[in-house]
Amino acid sequence: MDQLQFHKMQLTWLDGGVTSLDGGAMFGVVPKPLWSRKYPTNELNQIELACEPILIQYEGKNYLIDSGVGFNKLTEKQLRNYGVTEESTVFESLKKLGLTPADIDVVLMTHLHFDHAGGLTYWEGDTLVPSFPNAKIYTTEVEWNEMRNPNIRSRNTYWKENWEPIQHQVETFTDSITIAPGIEMIHTGGHSDGHAIIKLTQNGETMIHMADIMATHAHQNPLWVMAYDDYPMTSVFAKEKIMKEALANNYKFIFYHDAYYRMIQWSADGKEVVSSLKRTKEAKIKFQMNS
Repeated sequence: MDQLQFHKMQLTWLDGGVTSLDGGAMFGVVPKPLWSRKYPTNELNQIELACEPILIQYEGKNYLIDSGVGFNKLTEKQLRNYGVTEESTVFESLKKLGLTPADIDVVLMTHLHFDHAGGLTYWEGDTLVPSFPNAKIYTTEVEWNEMRNPNIRSRNTYWKENWEPIQHQVETFTDSITIAPGIEMIHTGGHSDGHAIIKLTQNGETMIHMADIMATHAHQNPLWVMAYDDYPMTSVFAKEKIMKEALANNYKFIFYHDAYYRMIQWSADGKEVVSSLKRTKEAKIKFQMNS
């Protein structure tokens, strides 16, 4: 498991599963000759996407960003369609750190699509139960409302299996909320109506988790948004605003989905990488020599 020390915060990426989704869908209207230079594809035009929750250990508490795809919750058809090559082993990851699921104090849900929320519950015999029974689970009010009442499009990713067992743990917010000093959730919309990002601030420095409005380092350009985004122009405008602030103030970016980078920091003009932490777990989809 990869780790990163951010002043008083210890960040650890847990094994939450791996999906392989269509590259065209992941980069929307961007032509493949452009995006494939920055992120590799396989013979099925799929790109590899980790679904790896970030554990933040800070001032005696355990915070988790998103929850992974879950385990034994997807049908064979879903496993195939979503290109799931690994399911979650978050419990095992926690055990390696000397923790149990009951030790998680707070779960920060950027949004509630299946690949982020699947790990919130698990099967105990024939019953679905909360994965993190003692945690408060934060998400935006908009997201929580749509999770429980999905529309004709979003019902393909907002599933009752991921929300019914944990509804008593959920706390919602509207525009933004400070979870603890230095941990802030901010509603952006875009990818989903209730999508949120997370800012970590320590000693005047900031790390930002853009979640799915910048799912990978290759989505840095504000115009490079997913076909999966429900409100793509909202994603564009939110990312444009945040990127301007982030680059000017030397923010570092951390990722849930990126199969190659855990953290990356660009120069003020966005053209050079000045600091990074690569994912040590080797991706199955690799850059080819002629890419």
